[in-house]
Amino acid sequence: MSTPGQGAAPQNLMREEVELSEHRYRPSMSQQGLSPTHPVTALDEQGKSRQVHVAGESPLTLYVDGREIVTLMTLGTHPEALTIGYLRNQRFIQELRQIKDVSVDWRTESARLSTWEGVAGWDEKLKKRTVTTGCGQGTVFSCTLDALYAVRLPEVSVHQSVIYGLLDNIRQHNEIYKRAGAVHGCGLCRHTDILIFVEDVGRHNAADAIAGSMWLEYLTGADKIFYTTGRLTSEIVMKTAQMGIPVLLSRSGVTNMGLELAQELGVIMIARAKGKHFLVYNGADNIVYDARPQQQHHKRQS
Repeated sequence: MSTPGQGAAPQNLMREEVELSEHRYRPSMSQQGLSPTHPVTALDEQGKSRQVHVAGESPLTLYVDGREIVTLMTLGTHPEALTIGYLRNQRFIQELRQIKDVSVDWRTESARLSTWEGVAGWDEKLKKRTVTTGCGQGTVFSCTLDALYAVRLPEVSVHQSVIYGLLDNIRQHNEIYKRAGAVHGCGLCRHTDILIFVEDVGRHNAADAIAGSMWLEYLTGADKIFYTTGRLTSEIVMKTAQMGIPVLLSRSGVTNMGLELAQELGVIMIARAKGKHFLVYNGADNIVYDARPQQQHHKRQS
């Protein structure tokens, strides 16, 4: 297996995964993605009228077999993948084959997921919730926390040159942010390639949408890097580990609980990453420094 820092042929690996996915189960799904931005009129600092765009934000209530689970505030561009990924990361559903169909209806602001044989232990799964600090406010259920420490992540190395190449490629994404702001972006990456990139009003929604897409496309996490524009909280570390991804990269900072959880789970945590700068908060022994920037020497002022 290749690791995030090795020079394997990522396009060939991706093609193999896609070919495999063509012969695997996929539930029936609606296609109800919304436009991510809306045109509005605003006045600038000169008092002049300008046509600009604002990011969308809509409530989406998730139901499983008719039972209400949670309401998410979302951009709404990938509602079906978001629904599947949320239930996957919360450990409500263990396998894609359990899902019969997913139907999104924006008139009722609902996403209804049906399973083939129901989900056992609902009362136990729903009895305890933890409200998190994720943008848009997230929720973690007790069943997620109970299963978290069963996760076993692979030991990988990360090359400095890969970090720089990935950061350079990321700049070509963030289209919604460039147009309207007010969103976070998350990317599923292999080496310097961005395989999936999702923007949403909350980074946890973007992470869940990626988790759902990974399931639907039969993509594994062992040789991937998870990138986010947002801060690395315990929730993001948790979801990265649940997806089986060993490397977490952010342009923002980290929280103390996020760092402690990364240390316990063995997630390589790299943050404050922009341009040629980054800080390794966990997993320093896994970084290969093969592209050190030249140090700048400044003359003293007399």
